[in-house]
Amino acid sequence: MEVTEEDILKQIRRAKEGKQSAFNFLLDYFWNLVYGFQLKRVNNEHDAEDITIEAFSKAFDKIETFDENYAFGTWLVSISKNIQIDKTRKKNASIYSQTTDASAEIVKKIPDQSPSQEDKLITEQNLNELLRYIKQLKPHYQEIINLRYFQEMSYNEISDQLEEPLSNVKVRLLRAKKLLAEIITENRKK
Repeated sequence: MEVTEEDILKQIRRAKEGKQSAFNFLLDYFWNLVYGFQLKRVNNEHDAEDITIEAFSKAFDKIETFDENYAFGTWLVSISKNIQIDKTRKKNASIYSQTTDASAEIVKKIPDQSPSQEDKLITEQNLNELLRYIKQLKPHYQEIINLRYFQEMSYNEISDQLEEPLSNVKVRLLRAKKLLAEIITENRKK
């Protein structure tokens, strides 16, 4: 099924209302656009992934400020471009210090109550199979899955443990769950 501009606008409006499934849709739909843009700019998969995660975090923090007269993908790419420029200028300085208390409060309001399709797929696996699939993920995705599902840490506890903003933790976990669900689905076909 082809996604129309109207579908995207509907999901943006749902995200502004705090609907977790809308955030999942936006992340899934626009991930490759932003990640591909950054990969061309920085020529490093890890850096491109980190910048992309930060861009989605920042966009989700400020989703209520998005002007629907503009293209959402362009807005995301602009955010990622600004993050990359800041990182280049500051080298070792962290963009995290710019996160305001107000934006952290908004992130805390993003609900995560209903299990997503990825959550359901992950919980259906037996433990040995699941561990084998998790080992196929990149180490930083393995770590966040471990902290959330095996150590049963809250988002705030993971944020403290990893010394990352709460919004980055949420986006990284969304991405890890999506990748894990893809691995599980692919292995079911075999």
